[in-house]
Amino acid sequence: MLKKAALALGLLLGAAAATVYFYPQAVLPVARQYELLRADLEHESARVGQINYHFYRGGPTDAPTLVLLHGFGANKDNWVRMAQHLTQDYQVIAIDLPGFGDSDKPNNISYDVGSQAERVAQLTKELGITRFHIAGNSMGGHIAALVAARHPSRVLSLGLLDNGGITAPKKSELFERLERGEPNPLVVYKPEDFDKLLEFVFVKQPPIPAPLKAHFAAEALANQGQNDLIFSHLRDRYIPLEPELGKIKVPTLLLWGDQDRVLDVSSIEVMQPLLAKPSVVIMKDCGHAPMLERPEETAEHYRAFLNKARS
Repeated sequence: MLKKAALALGLLLGAAAATVYFYPQAVLPVARQYELLRADLEHESARVGQINYHFYRGGPTDAPTLVLLHGFGANKDNWVRMAQHLTQDYQVIAIDLPGFGDSDKPNNISYDVGSQAERVAQLTKELGITRFHIAGNSMGGHIAALVAARHPSRVLSLGLLDNGGITAPKKSELFERLERGEPNPLVVYKPEDFDKLLEFVFVKQPPIPAPLKAHFAAEALANQGQNDLIFSHLRDRYIPLEPELGKIKVPTLLLWGDQDRVLDVSSIEVMQPLLAKPSVVIMKDCGHAPMLERPEETAEHYRAFLNKARS
């Protein structure tokens, strides 16, 4: 009997492994749903104007709201593991910005950070959220800062994780490569570029099974044209943050990975004196996306900042 049970278990595990290997797209929704359950998040959508937005929302509806914005080439999934440590005390909303993830990707709109900031403001108003804490990573941080500067009566605090929009004293490797005319390391042009992208963004990569990594690489490759378009809008219609930071009077967290190759940590030297209420956290041996590389630690830093901001 035990031999039969062991054989059945072995066959089941073998079938599961084969499914992951040969059909990763079938496993991904299950894995994603498991992560969402752990984080107490649900997938929702809302239409505002011509755009259908997708986002994750969870946590107590009567609690303070955290709005989280992902970076370039990313999506709302970037926040799930960090949100797991926040939804006990906060309502968390992680948005797919237009052009990314499951949200609409129209070709007849501008994807510059200023336009995206106004879309975030409109979406939160449509959802009935009058005041909120907002945080963003990379491009999402650039957008979050503009929301805070342009809509000061609605923003309670600002969290900037390795944000864009600053001319840093030390040029990052990303901009050095682009100035040399090299391909954008944040865009996947061929399957092997995905591994290079992960190596570029992280110091220690989050574990991803090889079949799922291949699936994500294929997705990134399929989004190459859209990502190139959006990146061109970000560069050609660039909005510097330096003139905007003085308008931000709420507590602001500047959190950065000290090994960030995308946006250099020296950006903090520019931002800190321009902000009314800055707090600084530099995570050692961490790259460009701390909420993915070290989600629990990043959540602890953000929670401590929020506790101080609310006191």
